[in-house]
Amino acid sequence: MSARTALSRGYWMGAIGLTVVIAAVAVAELASGRAPFGPDGRFGWWDGDIWSSTNSQRVADAYSFSHFIHGILFYGFLWLVARRLPTSQRFVMAVAMEGAWELLENSPFIIDRYRAATIAQGYVGDSVLNSSCDILFAGLGFLFALKCSARISLAVVLAMELGCLVWVRDNLTLNVIMLVRPIEAIKTWQSQGR
Repeated sequence: MSARTALSRGYWMGAIGLTVVIAAVAVAELASGRAPFGPDGRFGWWDGDIWSSTNSQRVADAYSFSHFIHGILFYGFLWLVARRLPTSQRFVMAVAMEGAWELLENSPFIIDRYRAATIAQGYVGDSVLNSSCDILFAGLGFLFALKCSARISLAVVLAMELGCLVWVRDNLTLNVIMLVRPIEAIKTWQSQGR
């Protein structure tokens, strides 16, 4: 098999894997009662207001940066533990991990945890559209890390984390801290940005 054929085959495997993961998560979320486009039933491209009822309902929002970072982190993790696997297989594994997170994140347990421990007190979970796009953003993060050096990937992660910290007073790091071991001082500081 030529290098070009192998590369083409890898792209197709990645694209099919991404499509299957997104479709499986969407079907599971619809079956569990998640709204396709959120409570208002409207399609939208962007909502940057984390206090809005349409946050986590559109194609993209402030938390899309966190999902892009997931992809970069999954790339790094899989490079460490499974670098002998073809890139297309690692890509599918990364989007499958993101799909599993989307299912967990939109479970009643995690939604209730977000409401109780974080600033997301009115959080109703992601729309199916938003979950699907979160998986896509993680896939883009993986591909970004694949094409860039570790140094550039780290710089992008830091820039996104600091940018979101200043912009919406939340980011992946704070989200994990507040979900795992909430700190009241962080919650108070985040709430002041409202």
